[in-house]
Amino acid sequence: MQVQEANLDTIANNLANASTTAFKRSRLNFEDLFYQYQKLPGTLDSSGQPTSIGLDFGLGARVAGTEVDQTQGTFTQTNGQLDLAISGPGFFQVQDPLTGKTLYTRAGTFSVNANGQVVLASADLGRPLQPAISIPPGATQITISGDGVVSVLEPPNTNPTNIGQIQTATFVNPQGLIQMGQNLYQQSDATGSPQVGIPGQEARGLLQQGYLEASNVDPTTELVSLINTQRTYELNSQVVQASDQILQLLTNLRRF
Repeated sequence: MQVQEANLDTIANNLANASTTAFKRSRLNFEDLFYQYQKLPGTLDSSGQPTSIGLDFGLGARVAGTEVDQTQGTFTQTNGQLDLAISGPGFFQVQDPLTGKTLYTRAGTFSVNANGQVVLASADLGRPLQPAISIPPGATQITISGDGVVSVLEPPNTNPTNIGQIQTATFVNPQGLIQMGQNLYQQSDATGSPQVGIPGQEARGLLQQGYLEASNVDPTTELVSLINTQRTYELNSQVVQASDQILQLLTNLRRF
């Protein structure tokens, strides 16, 4: 029952973030617990022959781990000049101004702060894109190519000016990233070192300007999982009730 409660919490979190930009759904992996053996397989029977099976009792189940589904979500067109989606593997790199650490995200909701820096849009803390890119004052048009080249148009100039290069990072094991909240991930020992480079090269996905990646949560699938979890919880609770009833019958037995 505790396992199903944990599963229910995971499903609830997935459904709560069904509209969160670039959110990746999670699932729980389960494993059975130890077994109490009354008789091991192969034990000699009364005739001296090894038995084909044994006698054991399982002790239940537990949560083995949480697995993050890093499959790509669908793209939503926004036409925002600083809205970016990665078509394929890769993460944007942003710097946490409080710790100086590099964090990673698939949510390309970028904006420009008061200093002209391109930052991850947030109401509480602006995290600059890495490598840093600054938009000149008076720029009327921002263009970002598929391979991450950023150019702007500054009147009265009629030719675009190249102002920077966006780089993305990939990991050998992206499922090992630590979820930090706010659409952010942190590197861990399980991910391996980040492979940073130009989008479109070395298996990195290309950038799509004017699009955002949607959550990869399928509400229908989550609702089916929710129903299955509820039914499994109910069945387990009925087992506990049946066990209590049997124990009650045993305590009510009388010797005559």
